[in-house]
Amino acid sequence: MPERLAALLHVVRVLLGHGRRLTETIPNRAANVEFAILAGVCGTYTLPTILARLQRGILRAMALERYLLARAAKGREIGFVYQREHTPAKPPVKPQDGPAASEEMASKVPGDRPKPGDPGDDERAPKRPAFDPDDLRIPTPEELDAEVRRRPVGRTILSICMDLTVIPSFCTGPFWNQISDTLMNYGGSFTTLFKIREHRETSFQKERDKKPDTWGFAWRHPGPETVRQVLGYMIGEAPILDPFDPLLATAPP
Repeated sequence: MPERLAALLHVVRVLLGHGRRLTETIPNRAANVEFAILAGVCGTYTLPTILARLQRGILRAMALERYLLARAAKGREIGFVYQREHTPAKPPVKPQDGPAASEEMASKVPGDRPKPGDPGDDERAPKRPAFDPDDLRIPTPEELDAEVRRRPVGRTILSICMDLTVIPSFCTGPFWNQISDTLMNYGGSFTTLFKIREHRETSFQKERDKKPDTWGFAWRHPGPETVRQVLGYMIGEAPILDPFDPLLATAPP
């Protein structure tokens, strides 16, 4: 198997194992005061919202795994994709009289829009918010497969991490380094990650402000032992890759 593909598959399978295990254990931990550590990453205490995001993250990770395995079966390595600098949009050009202007206007097709990734796409395509707290739609497997094919792997990993509550303090050092390398080398955005994280913390604090009984617990910046108490592990530790767990049949031994 190509080396970079093998490394990406390892990351995806650890994330997949984490998501599946978390989906099983979260309902039993939601009543604990320490649950605020996990809820803060999700931006809400609302369990159905958290579970919906986990399901979406798992499905997206499965789609990415299928894509990487299909490339591996053909022996196709994956190339690096780095974030591009966004150039500011050019001001509109005022129409001019004369034959040249008429020919230029005639060459334009009404309603023509650039395809994703084409020059001008960033400036002309409608903007979508980086994070919509009310967007809980779960795409179909076909939609996810198409999304994974057209997006850089790093962006897909970023979406998976945000749905599966993956942040540096929840991970072992080596595994977070693998996440960081994936985002940096395959088109992910640390800026987007931190913006989403900040937005969710703000939303979560608003919920806590309405619950005085929660004020006494510090939920930010938990230590490793507190994370293990909430999750049952640090993401990247051996229990996530338990080969005897039937739900983790796709995880490496």
